[in-house]
Amino acid sequence: MRLRALLETDALGLRLLGGEDELDRPVRGVMTTDLRDPSRYLSGGELVLTGLAWRRDAADSEPFVRILAESGVAGLAAGEAELGNVPGDLVAACSRHRMPLFAVHETVAFAMITEHVVRQVSGERAGDLAAVVDRHRRLMTSGPAGGGPDVVLDLLGSDLDLRAWVLSPTGRRIAGAGAAPLPAPVGAALAGRHLAATRAGHRPPHRAVVDDTAYALLPIRGTVRGEDPAPGDVRASALSDWLLAVEADPSDWPAARLDLLQGVTQLIAVERDRRDAARTVRRRLAQEVVELVQSGAPPAEIAARLRVAAPVLLPGLGAAPRWQVVVACVEWDGAEGEAPKGGGPAVAGGSVAQALLEEILVDPGATGPDPADRIAVADTGEEAVALVPLPAGGGPEPADEAPSLHADVLLAAVREPLSAGLADDGRLTLGVSAAVHSPEGLRGALEEARHARRVAAARPGRVCAAGHHELASHVLLLPFVPDDVRRAFTARLLDPLRDYDRRHRAELIPTLEAFLDCDGSWTRCASRLHLHVNTLRYRVGRIEQLTGRDLSRLEDKLDFFLALRMS
Repeated sequence: MRLRALLETDALGLRLLGGEDELDRPVRGVMTTDLRDPSRYLSGGELVLTGLAWRRDAADSEPFVRILAESGVAGLAAGEAELGNVPGDLVAACSRHRMPLFAVHETVAFAMITEHVVRQVSGERAGDLAAVVDRHRRLMTSGPAGGGPDVVLDLLGSDLDLRAWVLSPTGRRIAGAGAAPLPAPVGAALAGRHLAATRAGHRPPHRAVVDDTAYALLPIRGTVRGEDPAPGDVRASALSDWLLAVEADPSDWPAARLDLLQGVTQLIAVERDRRDAARTVRRRLAQEVVELVQSGAPPAEIAARLRVAAPVLLPGLGAAPRWQVVVACVEWDGAEGEAPKGGGPAVAGGSVAQALLEEILVDPGATGPDPADRIAVADTGEEAVALVPLPAGGGPEPADEAPSLHADVLLAAVREPLSAGLADDGRLTLGVSAAVHSPEGLRGALEEARHARRVAAARPGRVCAAGHHELASHVLLLPFVPDDVRRAFTARLLDPLRDYDRRHRAELIPTLEAFLDCDGSWTRCASRLHLHVNTLRYRVGRIEQLTGRDLSRLEDKLDFFLALRMS
């Protein structure tokens, strides 16, 4: 009910003293109090009734009204039996805090107002429950078979005025909200909050606030797994489940509304299972090709299998695209609730990596029901392997070829949510090969992608990737240098400079970095650092004096370069 309805009820005899513009506020309950600070008993939306016994002088009105306003109270009704007329200082305080204020005639009992409000609110809640039951029935009869998740989410929008989206574990929008797309950064942030809350064991719906907007987040789990995964499956299911994001604050949801939204997630889970089943053929074909490549089958046999698989794996790309191989692995520090055997990480199995790699490889510009349905990834047991077809370029020269996949770009948009899902005990590592132009090159590309993934695994961080270009660089060697060798090497070269910088604020380390980055050019380095060349020469001389090295020699430059990279 609304405050306006109370004013229009003649039997209550309420007189409005201020706040006419706020009469459309909803009333969710009623409370009678004469405490100076009743905030601990307020949850928001109440009509507060008071006999003003808390008021000793005019200064008491301001703090009392401020507390009500901060607690989200709908309105204040003050009795006239104690003081006669409602004091002007209370009227003024309510005006300052935009708090609707009513005067209650001395002949009207607070019990009469309380009974009226409770009766009205209870009746409305009963009506809401009946409406929810009817909506639930309509949703069940208009499920995915009637048009997919968008039909269900459209009903939420039209019947409950709730904007909702179905998101992937990385925050990619799968369905929902009609012409109101969820910005990609918001989707990624919501997915990250959901994964973090799931890994922490919090019960849904999870509340998340992004850009000052509150959202309710609920998992959409496949019907095969059921609603509540076993404790040992939480880590894997968190990284593969869809989620329902509703633009609403779930803090005050009644049980009926929560039940309705959980029913929606079950309906969409059926669609999720249907899409997973549709990927089975693509996954099996990818598995067959990868097994042929791993076993060293003749290129002609691999090419023949690719020709058979072409209608499924290469829709619209022609018969002879370029290929890249992407390898991904998910590892945990140990099985759920137990330490890893042998002290090393426990491999989660390729199925988790398979689901994540299918998501990571989705083309952001792709259109259609679900672009992830076009990705084919094989599960080899301990890793996931994707054979990614790339369209041929538009010109006759190699330079005209279409762009290929880049490791860091693949992870840029998904690093935040996946890191939240991996929490502090999981890692995702990914390696990307160079593009090859024929089936003959696939075996080499697979080995190249696996080597790149090992380079990524040697790096710190929960989500790491490496590409083929790093296999022909010093960065391939650096991750495998033992930690004690790293520390000794960098300490011998850099510690004298760090100590000097701490004592004299001389910035020798930044100067060294800039000098090497400018290939030893005095002019370019001085310009970058905004120094006179003579000042730069003095600093470089000091570096050589402290370390006993000569920065005109290639060997010493290389040593400094590697030390800075390993520090």
